[in-house]
Amino acid sequence: MKQLFFLFLLLCFACSEVSEKSVSRPNVLFILVDDLGWKDLSCYGSSFYETPNIDRLANMGFRFSQAYSAHPVCSPTRAAIMTGKHPTRLNITDWIPGQNPKNRKLLGPTDIHALPLQETTIAEALQQQGYKTFFAGKWHLGDEGFFPEDQGFEVNKGGHHKGSPPGGYYSPYKNPRLEDGPKGEQLTDRLTDESLRFISQNQDNPFLLYLSYYTVHTPIQAHRNHLSKFQAKKKTLKDTLVLKIKDQGGYTVQNQYNADYASMVYALDQNVGRLIDQLQTQNLLDNTLIIFTSDNGGLTTLEKKERTAPTSVLPLRAGKGWVYEGGIRVPLIIKTPQNKLAKIIDLPAVSMDFYPTILDYTNLPMKPEQHRDGISLKPLLEDKTDTTHSVMVWDFPHYHGSGWTPGRALRKGPWKVVYFFEEDRYELYQIEQDPEEKIDLADREVAKLNELKKLLSDWIEEMGAQSPTINKI
Repeated sequence: MKQLFFLFLLLCFACSEVSEKSVSRPNVLFILVDDLGWKDLSCYGSSFYETPNIDRLANMGFRFSQAYSAHPVCSPTRAAIMTGKHPTRLNITDWIPGQNPKNRKLLGPTDIHALPLQETTIAEALQQQGYKTFFAGKWHLGDEGFFPEDQGFEVNKGGHHKGSPPGGYYSPYKNPRLEDGPKGEQLTDRLTDESLRFISQNQDNPFLLYLSYYTVHTPIQAHRNHLSKFQAKKKTLKDTLVLKIKDQGGYTVQNQYNADYASMVYALDQNVGRLIDQLQTQNLLDNTLIIFTSDNGGLTTLEKKERTAPTSVLPLRAGKGWVYEGGIRVPLIIKTPQNKLAKIIDLPAVSMDFYPTILDYTNLPMKPEQHRDGISLKPLLEDKTDTTHSVMVWDFPHYHGSGWTPGRALRKGPWKVVYFFEEDRYELYQIEQDPEEKIDLADREVAKLNELKKLLSDWIEEMGAQSPTINKI
């Protein structure tokens, strides 16, 4: 009897130890979508695109209405997510390698074209604590020697230096880090297949699965399984043809009209559903932190009139490449471990916050010298605070194919200042009352403008931010 009692105690101890381990070391699924616009999901207001599975994810957690990317183009935001540092602090202020025209009024500053190896990435931070680390999809943070496998990821499926899929969305992919599948295999499906395989192989290990979809970046290529659905739906739209307006240096699409793009969004959604289902089947969902977001605003604005962008993020102004809200405000959904409640968060968050948030939820030590520009969102999500960032800055001192000219923006509370280098001109918006950024208050609110100009000047000095120079040629 005494032996049975001790055996019972031993089993109880072992079970509690396993339970405590599983709860204290949650898995992390980070889903980054390329160029996904703030209005590109059903749960963010799209009536043309359909995203039932992403909506399902939102109903499991927190949906942010004022989440921001660190930058209006991809590589700087990706660097910020990996490091917890502002892109300007890293000196990655343009997509890699950037446009860098030599025939414009200004010359953009020189920035670096790879994420420095001395940075401790979020993958390295988790790997050092025993996490299995896996990367699939778009990397765009450097060439050979700077790939995901050089930055803390044990497995890399498809991450290399290119910003768009070199072979398009169907095999053969022409991707040096992804073997071709059968002819006609679709890239978004394939990256999910690889991710599901990783989950099934690591059921008993805490893991970081960083799934960085190439979709919905150009080239816009319909998912063949879903195209007819949206071609039919398009016929029911009020405006079946694209509507565009001229806004400064670009032409911005005003309606969601593109059936090919809609099929890509739907394919993304179906694959997110597969991930949720797999985690649920393996009893991992409750113990997994899921973060779903985009690297910049949707592609709505292009410089050349003859080219047409594939989506719209109205009522927000402009899109990818611009520091107006349409270029930097992005979807953000966070499902925390054990959480069962759905809630909308109307406070700001930004890309640098993911690093400390992941450390916080995985019960690992913070690295304040590394994630210097981010804050953990855990206290906010657990109702322990109602404040986040008081000041945020977007620094894009380069030209871009969207029609953007070098500039910066700073937000403090409801106020936002936008600066354009070519004209040495400031605009001022009260974005809580005017999220469309239609009413420039620079001439009416001079004191507020001066306050924000001073904050921006101080930030530039603190960061050592570079500025473009006059092109003398």
